[in-house]
Amino acid sequence: MNTINEYLSLAEFEAIIFGKNKVAVSDVVLNRVNESFNFLKEFSGNKVIYGVNTGFGPMAQYRIKEADQIQLQYNLIRSHSSGTGKPLNAECAKAAILARLNTLSLGNSGVHPSVIHLMAELINRDITPLIFEHGGVGASGDLVQLSHLALVLIGEGEVFYKGDRRPTSEVFEIEGLKPIQVEIREGLALINGTSVMTGIGVVNVHYATKLLDWSVKASCAINELVQAYDDHFSEELNQTKRHKGQQEVAARMRQNLSDSTLVRKREDHLYSGENTEEIFKEKVQEYYSIRCVPQILGPVLETINNVASILEDEFNSANDNPIIDVKNQHVYHGGNFHGDYISLEMDKLKIVITKLTMLAERQLNYLLNSKINELLPPFVNLGTLGFNFGMQGVQFVATSTTAESQMLSNPMYVHSIPNNNDNQDIVSMGTNSAVITSKVIENSFEVLAIELITIVQAIDYLDQKNKISSVTKKWYDDVRNIIPTFKEDQVMYPFVQKVKDYLINS
Repeated sequence: MNTINEYLSLAEFEAIIFGKNKVAVSDVVLNRVNESFNFLKEFSGNKVIYGVNTGFGPMAQYRIKEADQIQLQYNLIRSHSSGTGKPLNAECAKAAILARLNTLSLGNSGVHPSVIHLMAELINRDITPLIFEHGGVGASGDLVQLSHLALVLIGEGEVFYKGDRRPTSEVFEIEGLKPIQVEIREGLALINGTSVMTGIGVVNVHYATKLLDWSVKASCAINELVQAYDDHFSEELNQTKRHKGQQEVAARMRQNLSDSTLVRKREDHLYSGENTEEIFKEKVQEYYSIRCVPQILGPVLETINNVASILEDEFNSANDNPIIDVKNQHVYHGGNFHGDYISLEMDKLKIVITKLTMLAERQLNYLLNSKINELLPPFVNLGTLGFNFGMQGVQFVATSTTAESQMLSNPMYVHSIPNNNDNQDIVSMGTNSAVITSKVIENSFEVLAIELITIVQAIDYLDQKNKISSVTKKWYDDVRNIIPTFKEDQVMYPFVQKVKDYLINS
């Protein structure tokens, strides 16, 4: 059980989304929310407050009669529930609810406490709103996507429930839930924020962290395959460069390879004084995709950590408009809903994950090209050359998928298009950036799945399974349980999918 109180850590957020921990809302939060609600209700009585007694966006100059103010909130939610494309998956939708719940719990939004209660119930009962990928421009927040969440909270729209897509009203009846109580600005407070892009961002960081771990493991295994020298991931070499990410990746490699009998020390071979030939038979240095792993994955690690920090700040921030300040008895109008922080961080994340994918693709190419590795048969073909094909077919998949990620890594952050009668004259496109980053991450798992199948085939060809490190042996056995050693050609797509699922779920 995780209690929403003063500050929600990223670890606690992930425990709710991926560990299926339940959410509890503390009395401190409920009192804070109720105080904010009561203050706004009284304060707005004889004042002009955006979105309470005015229209929205470029129509804010129109006063709304008191008798129409509640209907105004319903009109906003219904009119903006206009998303298209694929539905967000359950993890992303649930993360969006949690991000919105947490920011509204800060007491800067003036919402009725029923909003807090119902969002917690949706999370705890695994009821996920139908939210589409396409919609918001990420400037007045995730207006369209969050409207689909708000639509469910007022008892309308659709949800995913026990594997089925069903009308919200039916599910609420089954679960004994009641829609929220719309009072002052529940519509605007729910849809005016960055919670969808932030929720998707948290999911992206979770899986990006897994990808980094698998990339390090795959890189270590290839170092074992070629019996590389260990100095390129040594502490001594990597400490001469002052980047923490590089040093951390090198340390992980040393840990992963600590009990391998295949990696070598340069002093035992090339420094022995016994190499007298004019042209050396063994490589003095490995290709960059093997030798430069700390330098390539170091920036990936640091970027993931930095993105995580920004996300944690965002879902613990008030990100709607206007901001209700009970302490100073004031309502501030501004632009906390603007998603530039998340847009930029998602662009950074997809760039580094694409680079990680490119590393995997180059390592794969190294293993499949016998002229380069001078160690393995072409395409790591354990069958009859010319008659069988080995990993030739799946290399096309890895190459094309990597190319797609390279194209998708162009930044959304600088793709602002004015809209909303030019009221939103510069926007973040943060939700688009987060969604595209999800695709880049999925692509990376596919390429790494193909790489790992190739590595285990290579280990068997070289008869090294009893010499590899215990870390490599663990995942070697896991992959071999999915796809046994093969010489004859077989349909590969089911195995690639199963290994991909293993990487995602391990």
